[in-house]
Amino acid sequence: MGLMGKAWKRHDPRGMIAISVLALFVAAWPSHALAKISETERALLVREMMSEYGTAKIVIPRSKKPLALRPDGAHDEEQWEDALDEFGPAARVGDTVEITKVEFKGSKLIIELNHGLKGGRKWWHRVQVAGTSNQGTTLGRSAEVYAPGGTKIALVYDKELPSMEADELRELLKPVLDFDRRSATELYIEQLPEEFQAAIKEKTVIEDMDRDMVLLSKGRPDHKVRDFKNGVETEDWIYGVPPGDVLFVTFGDGKVIRVKESYANVGGQVKPYEDPNQPK
Repeated sequence: MGLMGKAWKRHDPRGMIAISVLALFVAAWPSHALAKISETERALLVREMMSEYGTAKIVIPRSKKPLALRPDGAHDEEQWEDALDEFGPAARVGDTVEITKVEFKGSKLIIELNHGLKGGRKWWHRVQVAGTSNQGTTLGRSAEVYAPGGTKIALVYDKELPSMEADELRELLKPVLDFDRRSATELYIEQLPEEFQAAIKEKTVIEDMDRDMVLLSKGRPDHKVRDFKNGVETEDWIYGVPPGDVLFVTFGDGKVIRVKESYANVGGQVKPYEDPNQPK
């Protein structure tokens, strides 16, 4: 009988503490660290992930070699940027991609998107079906924008691939792909600092917002007015018409530099923005 067994028989408190600590350590250790992926799990991953659709959360390059992604969500920025410079994007933020192949190579789990480097949108992603609506509808998944190209992503582990299920794999791919079917607008908003997210949610405007954020928060303005003074160009977006509350949002260098709200009486007038490039 070993030392721990003898300590246990004598009710040695030190032995009991050692066994308790060991039990807690084993219980807290991630289950996937204790077992490698089985053949059954591999087959289930292929079956459940094939033809799965996701939405790109970041720009994903086309690439000859699988783009490395670590289990903690980190990726080789230099590799991704070089591939983007050479081959362009496989998917932009908000584009829909399809998983077309799942491979296992040593310590790598390789996910093929849109049939790889030579793949991309298919003809049925562009076909319109007449009679379903005024604009028609795209076969399959009509409300989405399909990615223009294909690529491969390799989930890379230090040693062997751990035990995992499809939901765990989706979670590991979350830094790159969103499987919750959210729109490009929702994904864009989620990447903004919290103060801007809150302002958009509350339909308000704060300083340092850009034009896209203001459009998401307030929509298109009723009028635009540009001004050029002392070598500085500004642009006012004006929401509301007299009589009533009027909101003035002033942009400088593409950012909101001033927000002013006032009440315009009956007879008040706001000069509409005139495009200097348009003939009068």
